[in-house]
Amino acid sequence: MVEYCQPLSDFGVDAVVETIAEVSAWYEGRCPHTGQWHRLPRTTLAEAIARQVLQHIEAVGNLPLDGKMYGVLLAKMPTGEVAVLKAFSGLWWGRDTHPGWVPPIPGRDQVALQELQTLSALEQIKTEILHLQQLPSRDRYLQQQAELQAQRASLAAQHRQTKRDRQCQREHLAATLAGTALADALADLDRQSQQEGIARRRLKQTQDAALAPLKAEIDRADARLRLLKQRRKHLSRQLQDQMHRVYQLTNFAGESVALQQLSANGLPTGTGDCAAPKLLHFAARHGLVPLAIAEIWGGPPSRLGDRQPGQFYGPCADRCQPILGFLLSGLPTPAPIASPLAFSIRYEDEALIAVEKPPGLLTVPGRTRDRQDSILSRLQAQYPNGDRLRAVHRLDQATSGIVLVARTLDSYRILSQQFAARQVHKRYEAIVVRGERDRLPTTGTIDLPLWGDPTQRPRQQVHWHRGKPSLTQYRLLSTTGTRHRVEFRPITGRTHQLRLHAAHPQGLNAPILGDALYGPPFPAASGWSDRLHLHAGELRFLHPLTQTPIHFTSPVPF
Repeated sequence: MVEYCQPLSDFGVDAVVETIAEVSAWYEGRCPHTGQWHRLPRTTLAEAIARQVLQHIEAVGNLPLDGKMYGVLLAKMPTGEVAVLKAFSGLWWGRDTHPGWVPPIPGRDQVALQELQTLSALEQIKTEILHLQQLPSRDRYLQQQAELQAQRASLAAQHRQTKRDRQCQREHLAATLAGTALADALADLDRQSQQEGIARRRLKQTQDAALAPLKAEIDRADARLRLLKQRRKHLSRQLQDQMHRVYQLTNFAGESVALQQLSANGLPTGTGDCAAPKLLHFAARHGLVPLAIAEIWGGPPSRLGDRQPGQFYGPCADRCQPILGFLLSGLPTPAPIASPLAFSIRYEDEALIAVEKPPGLLTVPGRTRDRQDSILSRLQAQYPNGDRLRAVHRLDQATSGIVLVARTLDSYRILSQQFAARQVHKRYEAIVVRGERDRLPTTGTIDLPLWGDPTQRPRQQVHWHRGKPSLTQYRLLSTTGTRHRVEFRPITGRTHQLRLHAAHPQGLNAPILGDALYGPPFPAASGWSDRLHLHAGELRFLHPLTQTPIHFTSPVPF
């Protein structure tokens, strides 16, 4: 164990000084066995040490080309001294162990042969998939298809002109001929039209026959691709399940369980390979008491741009957060957080619950302990089989109004499909603020692409390249001075859509009253309200079981 523990003095620190160990974030989670909430701070001291570790890696030129997360854990040893442990996520330069860095969670060696064979098979599948995706016949098919389409378009243009010519001829014949002569002349024009239709169909048949060999080759390749992807998925899941059966996690209560036991729905590949789980497992196995943790990204930005060099990040949502509660179990349990916010149930039956949400209360729990109080968590604690409840949609914490909660998985799926298919009609009401001389349009539609910058969460922004489409219809209801009451009917449901559509210069250019995120920078000086004046006042949809129309309304509280 000693080879993995560095004294604080190696980092220029003689003791844990509280003034430089302020909490900047928390690693938190609920233990699936005890239901208790546990937390471990990320402190400024842990961050300072993590920066030194990263600077040393950069100085010796040991940063990988694809970027990586590095973590440090400050822990008290049985002797009472504070030591620093280091870990990296996944593999570093192709290896899972390096001198001075805590080893991976044990168990991987038990499936080493299977892992090697599976990875080899996956590499072969990857090579064949790339070959099939890059078949030269695909480019030839597209090129010939474009050329043949151009031929058909040219012929169609010619026929449109001859059709116009025939129409002129019909008008001339009608004015100059009569009787049998007129009938014969018109019949001849009709035959010309029929011949042109036959010519177009024959051309299409000839072209399809010319493309058929290439299309057949591509269809065979696509069928093979589908089989390969299914095989790849099966092999990956098989290896993942095997690893999760042999990975043994240990927490600070002295409990050890297989990774597979921590989630009934399964965990993604790579769970347990990140820096934080390695550090916590190692500390628990060796009787160390964790004091603080920090994870920093080193190297180039991640492929999606959600990890930037030199920035600190919390536990990843997919792989670390689901096991964090168990890993931290055994540490002191913090006192529960109380909330004075109340909500009312407007309607309930065997399929759904309609709730009147007040401003300030979350729809679903957040990631941190201070954000666990929510509509969903309260209902889950209140109802039998509460773990089956699912929030069908969400309102921002600051928004009030109607929220739907499904009581069964089938109801959740059906209602979610209605939302996804835009079959749910939503109506919001808001008060927006704009200068007295700036008149607001009476009606209109706002269409802007919205994107959530990972470095500025939860703030959203308009981004014409990365953004996703968002559409809102609006109607001006009334105006009093600089305040305008507006009806919003969102067609899409992006995060902060109405708030950004209201505030953005290419939207209404009129932020919602009380919006601290998108409104003026100095609320107090601007006479800004203490609540967001946005209310979800109407919801229309089909009942998930009976398919009868349901219509909920909620009075606007402002």
